[in-house]
Amino acid sequence: MQTVFRTGLLGAASLLWALSTHALTATPDPVEQRLLAHIDRQEDAALDLLIRSVNMNSGTMNLSGVRAVGELFGEAFAREGFAVEWIDGAGFQRAGHLVARHTGAEARRKVLLIGHLDTVFEPDSPFQRFTRIDEHHATGPGIADMKGGNVIMLQALAALRVTGALERLDVTVVLTGDEELSGRPLAQSKQALVDAARHADIALGFENGDGDYRTANVARRGSVGWQLRVTGTPAHSSQVFREDIGSGAIYEAARILNAFHDDSVLRNEQYLTFNPGRIAGGTTLRDEPAENTTSAYGKSNVVAESALVDGDIRALSTEQLVRARARMQAIVAEHLPHTSAAITFDEGYPPMAPSAGNQRLLALYSEVSEDLGFGPVTAVSPLRAGAADIAFAAAHVDMALDGLGMSGTEGHTVNETGYLPALTLQAKRAAVLLYRLGLE
Repeated sequence: MQTVFRTGLLGAASLLWALSTHALTATPDPVEQRLLAHIDRQEDAALDLLIRSVNMNSGTMNLSGVRAVGELFGEAFAREGFAVEWIDGAGFQRAGHLVARHTGAEARRKVLLIGHLDTVFEPDSPFQRFTRIDEHHATGPGIADMKGGNVIMLQALAALRVTGALERLDVTVVLTGDEELSGRPLAQSKQALVDAARHADIALGFENGDGDYRTANVARRGSVGWQLRVTGTPAHSSQVFREDIGSGAIYEAARILNAFHDDSVLRNEQYLTFNPGRIAGGTTLRDEPAENTTSAYGKSNVVAESALVDGDIRALSTEQLVRARARMQAIVAEHLPHTSAAITFDEGYPPMAPSAGNQRLLALYSEVSEDLGFGPVTAVSPLRAGAADIAFAAAHVDMALDGLGMSGTEGHTVNETGYLPALTLQAKRAAVLLYRLGLE
């Protein structure tokens, strides 16, 4: 779901430099050297899988397309010795999820790897195909968000299998089919992910993060939708503000939104944002939530009877979200005369709160990166990290880290671009990280 990609040409150039020089500083561990060599040998195959998956439309609501991409990756995981299962999504109005499992004979760590099969580009989008820009760049729907991440995950696990290191790990892979537009009820939509997290010690997400291979996510803000419904007393506009009529629904909605905007409690909460994304008001409203549209009928000479606002809250912790909801409800309750208002909140995405375990996992990942000559990895600011599926897993594991996927730019747009050398770099870092975790 992440949409903020920041890696530019300079970042891509330094990525290529890191790839060309990593052998000078790579770890002398013979197993790790074999991991790296196998990933290098599979570079063409990885690119082929990426192209094939990108060229298969898997917009969230193209259920057959999501299932087809799931079948493509399911076959690939099965070839690596994983037991593959398809979780049907009919109960939550989506295609479903791919789950792949491997329990090594000497498993010391239980690891959950997270990706998703769907994209934001439905079959009616003009953006449908992988297109090479130059040797190192290509565009395509979902290339960075996040079919590239799925390929990276698979490359790392294949290298671990070939070297025998996979036997030290208990691995569950969950590739969801509705990350970009979650099915409902959410508890059912995310059940496979939560179950896998409860079994695991560590969760690794292969989203693209902020699009920069030098960063990863130890925290992600949750995303919870809210809806404000306001009513007023209809009357001729010449009577607005009269003691028995009041200001009407639109003025009351404006008061509430302005109070949200100016409230010192809400605005002083670090990492908290709250945004009204759609508003309508008038005499009558027709709301179509499935289509994210609201139409209004009203006249300029009539005091508005109804108003509706849809928005979201982004918070870094459950506690912060609870505080924000309470403050917003208090503001809504201060009605202007002869108006009423109510605000409701949906279940949304939980936050992936920062933790000592997450920081430790980032430190291990950064150490791997430096040992391989790719430089340190730093944490993405939560303000630049959107909601993602790993948030449903993070509360159930000791350590979680996201953003291990493919570098890219212009996510969620028809200009979405992937940096192809990141397939190899990120796969090497993930493989060595998993190998070292298996040794702990």
